[in-house]
Amino acid sequence: MSQSASNHESHTSLADYRTALTTRAARWPAVAAVLARLPIAMIGISALLYVQRETGSFAVAGLVSAGSLVGVSVGAVVQGRLIDRFGPTRPLLTAAALLALSMTALVTAIESHAATAVMVALGALTGLTEPMVGSASRALWGRLLPPGGPRNAAYSYEAISMEVFFILGPGVAGLLVMAPWAGTGLLLGVVLQFTGAVLFALSPAVRQWGPSTGKRGSLLGALASPGMRTLAIAALGFGVVIGFVEVAVPAAATEAGQASVGGLLLSAWSLSSVAFGVAYSLRPWPRQLGLRLPVLLGGFGALVALLAWPSSLWGLALMMLLAGALITPQSTAHSTAIEVVAPSGTAAEAFGWVLTAVTLGLAAGQSISGYVVEHAGPGAAFLAASAAGLVLALAVWLLRRTVRAPQSAPVPSLVNA
Repeated sequence: MSQSASNHESHTSLADYRTALTTRAARWPAVAAVLARLPIAMIGISALLYVQRETGSFAVAGLVSAGSLVGVSVGAVVQGRLIDRFGPTRPLLTAAALLALSMTALVTAIESHAATAVMVALGALTGLTEPMVGSASRALWGRLLPPGGPRNAAYSYEAISMEVFFILGPGVAGLLVMAPWAGTGLLLGVVLQFTGAVLFALSPAVRQWGPSTGKRGSLLGALASPGMRTLAIAALGFGVVIGFVEVAVPAAATEAGQASVGGLLLSAWSLSSVAFGVAYSLRPWPRQLGLRLPVLLGGFGALVALLAWPSSLWGLALMMLLAGALITPQSTAHSTAIEVVAPSGTAAEAFGWVLTAVTLGLAAGQSISGYVVEHAGPGAAFLAASAAGLVLALAVWLLRRTVRAPQSAPVPSLVNA
């Protein structure tokens, strides 16, 4: 799946987006993937706000949300490896069925005010069974399109569309948590995710992706590549920073007496993320991918420090818009890096490792942020997020020379399917 260094530095045009999104074989899975991934942000924020409303504690809510993210981090790699080996259809259908069962158990535990440990364990189970449509969708583009502008545009579309979901998700979650039943947003999100995963798994292009006939690689899988390990550190830092902010922002809104505004505030930085992300994909910078990863993470960490400055929610919203400008560029850089550093035949697993790193970062950030918020306030949590991002950006910079393509055979294309 690797390509030359010149390919991953090439520009993407608007025409490339049109070519990718109008490929006939991609239409059904692309629409189904939207449905499956639309509620991703809504589920996480809905669960956090639902637990907080039932327990009255942001610390408990952060732990349950972190447990879910840990489950996602494990499920992403396991499902990614299964998808690479057996094709996406069976793993995704199985995961969708298990998600329905595990989410039912979690809601029952929340409603019965079960012990925190029980809710955390069930949260982890729901994360583990979340269908990894994102990993399969991202890997599918590499089979439907040959290397070049349209494929790069498809990867950029994946990152940008996710930010659109992050715009809608927190806002919808913030509104639905005020419904007569606080779990409304969580239930709606699971129904959408289940439906989208089933439709994606049964689409013709996905069903043509059969079991792998190649040899098994290293037990490390995609992580056998040093560049993949560096990419995982960059993704971890990205998740840590966001995790801190996702708890600190609703806490700041609650502190200001406007708890329902917390989800809408989280949508603010996704707005600038999408707008800047499109422009960034047309002319990414820095040109060298090995430098791009630490520069974007370090810049993100620095901008998040500004969230500690405002004394009003309006000021916080403005700073969120500024900090959000570097979210989609990082997601796009991660997808581009996978194309370069992941060993052949590990596309879905490689994306799973990136998702694992992000979600572990989210889990760490959310759990620590909940403690910091309750003992030192939201401002301290924003500064801690910034410090963590800058430290991990330094680590990525020190490892920047590992971001290079391994020797591997190209992945077969289904562009004429």
